[in-house]
Amino acid sequence: MDRVMKLASERAVVVFTLSSCCMCHTVERLFSEQLGVNALVHELDKDPRGKEMERALLKMLGRGPAVPAVFIGGKLVGGTNKVMSLHLGGELVPMLKHAGALWL
Repeated sequence: MDRVMKLASERAVVVFTLSSCCMCHTVERLFSEQLGVNALVHELDKDPRGKEMERALLKMLGRGPAVPAVFIGGKLVGGTNKVMSLHLGGELVPMLKHAGALWL
């Protein structure tokens, strides 16, 4: 859990993913291509401690799946459903601006 929180605070937007997860790619593309956010993407399957971090994320989220797990401003926002809901509801961009990930 400590490693997850340390990594989550390294940039305004941090996304924990698995390289084979299509929903992870969707969230990554939303941030990079649609919103222009330079998120730090941490692929758990490429980290020797990835399984341990995946278990910690699952515990933090309270239910599965553990990825993608999005942190904005060092705080856990949630997974795909939460991020997309915030985006469609017009709440994601203000959160990103407040965290310093967008300057528009």
